[in-house]
Amino acid sequence: MDKPTLKKQLQEWLFPHAASLSPREAFARLPVLHTPRLMLRPMTMKDAADIFAYSRDPEVARHVLWSAHRSPEDSRAYLRYILRQYREAEPSSWGIVLKETGRLVGTIGYMGYSEENSSAEVGYSLARPLWNQGLMTEALQAVIDFSLNRLHIHRIEALHDAANPASGHVMRKCGMAYEGRMRQKIFNKGRYIDVDVYAIIR
Repeated sequence: MDKPTLKKQLQEWLFPHAASLSPREAFARLPVLHTPRLMLRPMTMKDAADIFAYSRDPEVARHVLWSAHRSPEDSRAYLRYILRQYREAEPSSWGIVLKETGRLVGTIGYMGYSEENSSAEVGYSLARPLWNQGLMTEALQAVIDFSLNRLHIHRIEALHDAANPASGHVMRKCGMAYEGRMRQKIFNKGRYIDVDVYAIIR
């Protein structure tokens, strides 16, 4: 499927004529977003087993800021944090549900938001068996479209470990422009890492 066709499908799924929301309203009550193969929805404590199933994989955790979950309690602690973010209307994440199975297979959402600058940072993770199938492109495109068209955020940016170029490929497929590399920007898992920056402007 070419990019214009995929984007058109996603926009139809996302009901682009729906009323606008303020970012803070959205953070307090994340709406359900649909793509052809995925549903993005708020998470609940019932998702702990699904989250643990993929978050225990060291490969999934390799290029993100969190460590692989060692027990289901790690996943429950993560969910308690997410639910607190919802209650406090802070930037947070959707669970990514694969429609075919009904299982939660990843997360995507806002790592930060600046009201003054009307900008947000997004981040994501996905179960390893589902990599390289275009699923994260669907999810990221849905969040970008929602952020630009419903929340009217001016700038959406995303960062990735320079050692993980596949993540940059997803960003480019969603129309994000490469803005440069920040050398040894983040200290993660015992080392300083270079970070590539992508962004899209409304």
